[in-house]
Amino acid sequence: MLSVFDQRPPQACPTPFNLAAHVLQKADSRPEKVALSVLRSTGTEDWTYSALKAAILGTASGLLNAGLKPSDIVLMRLGNTVDFPIAYLGAIAVGIVPVPTSSQLTEPETERMIADLNPAAILRDPDVACAAHPSQITLAALSDMRTLPPAEFQFGDPNRLAYVVYTSGTSGKPRAVAHAHRAIWARQMMVDGWYGLRDTDRLCHAGAFNWTYTLGTGLMDPWTIGATALIPEPGTDPDDLPTLLREHRATIFAAAPGVFRKLLKTSQTLPLPDLRHGLCAGEKLSRHLHAQWADATGTELYEAYGMSECSTFISSSPAHPARGDALGQPQPGRRVAILGPDGPVPQGQEGTIAIHRSDPGLMLTYLNAPDEAEARMQGDWFLTGDQGAMAIDGQITYLGRDDDMMNAGGYRVSPVEVEAALSKYPGITQVGAAAVEVKQDTFVIAAFYTGPAKLDDADLHAYVEANLARYKQPRAFIHMPELPTGGNGKLLRRALPAYFKANTP
Repeated sequence: MLSVFDQRPPQACPTPFNLAAHVLQKADSRPEKVALSVLRSTGTEDWTYSALKAAILGTASGLLNAGLKPSDIVLMRLGNTVDFPIAYLGAIAVGIVPVPTSSQLTEPETERMIADLNPAAILRDPDVACAAHPSQITLAALSDMRTLPPAEFQFGDPNRLAYVVYTSGTSGKPRAVAHAHRAIWARQMMVDGWYGLRDTDRLCHAGAFNWTYTLGTGLMDPWTIGATALIPEPGTDPDDLPTLLREHRATIFAAAPGVFRKLLKTSQTLPLPDLRHGLCAGEKLSRHLHAQWADATGTELYEAYGMSECSTFISSSPAHPARGDALGQPQPGRRVAILGPDGPVPQGQEGTIAIHRSDPGLMLTYLNAPDEAEARMQGDWFLTGDQGAMAIDGQITYLGRDDDMMNAGGYRVSPVEVEAALSKYPGITQVGAAAVEVKQDTFVIAAFYTGPAKLDDADLHAYVEANLARYKQPRAFIHMPELPTGGNGKLLRRALPAYFKANTP
């Protein structure tokens, strides 16, 4: 049998359609239910469904009043506050195309994005770094828009552009991933295929408002079915999370593996009486961490695999737990295969994880780089660049990347981008970047470089802080007489972690 999972197609996305209207479809039937609680040590900031919808559609009116029009692109340079999802959905509600970005990006990084996107405006928190642009809508102006009369949802073709997210490409240049309104429709497959989510749930996500993982799993998906989202306020100490989970009766907890590691570092037992299970994504979940969580809480931890180009589409779930080291299986309605050069490989053999082009969650293209998007296709299959193997029951085991991409704190980072930034630093003749394990299940980015002499680590840290987002910055710098290369002189990035171990006491 070949490694193809294709049990049944997903239900077709309705037309006309609007992503924001789909997310808020339950608001009118439960206006006074709490849609969002921002968890603070002094209490909560609660948003009912009616207040949330009014703020989103008021913001939509304000954006139109500011001269923006459907299909205009707006770059989001906002912080980790509730302003982020309100502005994001407000734009989408009237056909404006938001580009959510991490507040950790530096001014030079945003300058490149502005040149790439040519946005009509920037939604701007003055405390968040951003390159110059003639049209900026401030955080204060966005806040004032919430009380405006509501705009009407703009419905249309579900295949039209809805939003854009950036991801690191294998070339080292971040790519703008263009998604359609139908992308939210595809997320319904996660409700049973990963979350086990119910409208009575109180789902707590430990990530920032302006992280796409939080935006989807922590906010939009619970809102779509009428559940309650819980988000800890910015700066919450991880040590305080167990208390917040207990006090606010969280039934599901979602985070990146690094957060789970921090929670388990201080206690071997975590009594969470209301919690049914945890959700984990952003980087590979180790078997050791999984077992630790189960022992400490008495609950399961369900992992999901995905990417910016198609969100999550392989996962374990309460209905279908993963076996052994497997990730889980494709969610119902997904068409997934493990491909070799000639197509699907036999079950059990290694190949590239691929998803069918018909998946409603698959991106439209890379903006300004359609040839790169087409190069990722093999027939009707989109190649993820990750290696895996599919068992006879459809469960898939992750076997690593084939393009040296790194993972730092749940963010995918291209080593080429890090290397390009450091190669400009005086005194560096060659540089390679790799993720290294500093302790069990904890990985950071390290930079390995050659040059006439060892450079000052503090100066290197200061340089990368000014030129790379925090999650892209190397945490260690290793001076070497030469970097490992293959017979053709090409850098062997996969050999670099061994040198880190050799240089670490």
